[in-house]
Formats: sequence, C-alpha cells, structure tokens
Amino acid sequence: MSPGGAEIWPALPLDSWRDTYDTLHMWTQIVGKTRLALAPAQNHWWQAALYLTPRGLTTSAMPLGQRTFAVDFDFIDHQLQVRTSDGAIGSLPLVSRSVADFFAAYLALLHSLQLSVTIYPVPVEVERAIPFGSDREHATYDPDAASRCWRILLQADRVLKRFRGEFTGKSSPVHFFWGAFDLAATRFSGRPAPLHPGGAPNCPAWVMQQAYSHECSSCGFWPGGAVIAEPAFYAYAYPTPARFGECSVQPPAAFYSHELGEFILPYEAVRGTAEPDEMLLAFFRSTYAAAADLAGWDRAALERSPKP
Repeated sequence: MSPGGAEIWPALPLDSWRDTYDTLHMWTQIVGKTRLALAPAQNHWWQAALYLTPRGLTTSAMPLGQRTFAVDFDFIDHQLQVRTSDGAIGSLPLVSRSVADFFAAYLALLHSLQLSVTIYPVPVEVERAIPFGSDREHATYDPDAASRCWRILLQADRVLKRFRGEFTGKSSPVHFFWGAFDLAATRFSGRPAPLHPGGAPNCPAWVMQQAYSHECSSCGFWPGGAVIAEPAFYAYAYPTPARFGECSVQPPAAFYSHELGEFILPYEAVRGTAEPDEMLLAFFRSTYAAAADLAGWDRAALERSPKP
C-alpha cells in the first residue's frame, strides 16, 4: 500500500472496466489530438504523446502563437484542467458523459480561454472509428477504475524510466500513446528500418512508416484488448528478427504471442510477485537482449551497466 492507503499495483481486470476504458480512450484521443495539432513535429510522432504526472496524464506545454498551455487529466480529483501561460485556468469534471458531449464541452472550454485549435475529429487505431461529435455509444466513467489504471501506469512509468537509463543510444521518452492507449519506451539501433507495411486500423500506412522508420526494440504496458483480454506488459522489435519468438526470456510467466508478434507478460503475474520491479526489469532486459542479439546491434556501444 502507498502512504495514502491506495494499492500500489491495483487489480484491473479488463471486463470490470471495459466501458470506462473505451470512453476514456476516446477522451485521451481528443486531448492527444490537440497536442498533435500544435506541438512541433518530432521523429516517430514523439510530439503527440502524453506523459504521466503525480495526478494523471498531461499534454505538457503546447505552443499556440506566443501563448503556451497544457491540458491535464487529474485522476485524483477527477477533473480535466487547462492552464495557460498568462494565468487563465479552466476545468471540466470527469463524469459519465458521452464522447460527443465531452468533445463539445472540451472545445467550448478551449474557446472560453481563447484557445483556437482545430483537431481531426475522428479516432485512430480502433476498429470502429466513430467521429467524436457523433459518438454517444461510449459514455461511462468509473472514477475508481480510471484511478486504478492511472496508478498502474504510474508504477510502469517509474520502472520503464529506470530501464531507459541503462541505454546510451537513441531512445524515446517514456510516454503514453493515446492511439493504442499504451505506455511505451523504445530503443533504437541507429540503423534505418525496412518500410513498415502499415496495418493499424483506421490509420494510414504513412503514419506507421514514420513511427517505425528506424530499427527499434520497444516495451511497455497495455490494459488489454481483443487478442489479450487482460492487462499486460509487452515487448517487440521492428523489424522482427528471425527466431525472435523462439527466444527464452524472463520471467517464466512471459510468453510469445504469434498473433501480436510480441512477448507478453500478464499484469497479474507482476502484481502477484513480491518483487514487481525486478520481475519487470527482467522482462524488459531479456526481451531487449533477445532482439538486439538476433539483429546484431552494437550493444557495447549502446548500453551501460544497470545500477543496483
């Protein structure tokens, strides 16, 4: 338990909060698309991601003319907050409401703060891309479930940052991608990658080609979906080296999903161990080592010894 009494690694069975998950996914896409519209371009779409905070998720600072503003999800007080560099503040309560109503209220809030932003009003990387302004199907917000998801992301973020610090080559920040609703950290060999074939639902191939322009090994956390119907940690490489799925990785609870093309470590295995940090680090390190060794990365030039 944390000092505040909340469980550090709480339970989050997918079926227990699927309606809230689907709704929150769309809300994060709306806010994330604000960042996509305003933040200067970076490689691999890094400018579009959200970041963990001690209270939720943030866009971090976004430029709009000579002003700057940020949008934060607060999963303690359950508010969406907008703060500007000239002192303006606005908020929306996070309560059960349709995506369409949230979208309208969010745009009205930005307008009230004289923040003029045009975003693409259709979700990406989902099988059914209902335009935000028409989506009255997703309309559930369970504050307890949202808080539990954020607390898991917060712990995953902490461990991933420790893992990221062991790499001296090019690596991404630890960031939250609202397209697939996952937390990710990615390492790069420094070599260009073959052109990605695309294939993400309702997402143009060129988007994936920019994301995977260079050879990489990636890992992170995902609340689950159709193929893996439980929250899980994952690890994959692009391009996938031959025999990658045959590698022996740690811990024993990890397995290779041929359908996803990545290694999976069920969240419940991590939650149930006495040393979740060490189990996660073993998973991240062993899956990266498998990918890097098979692909012939110059590991001596890209890594430093992990600190105890």
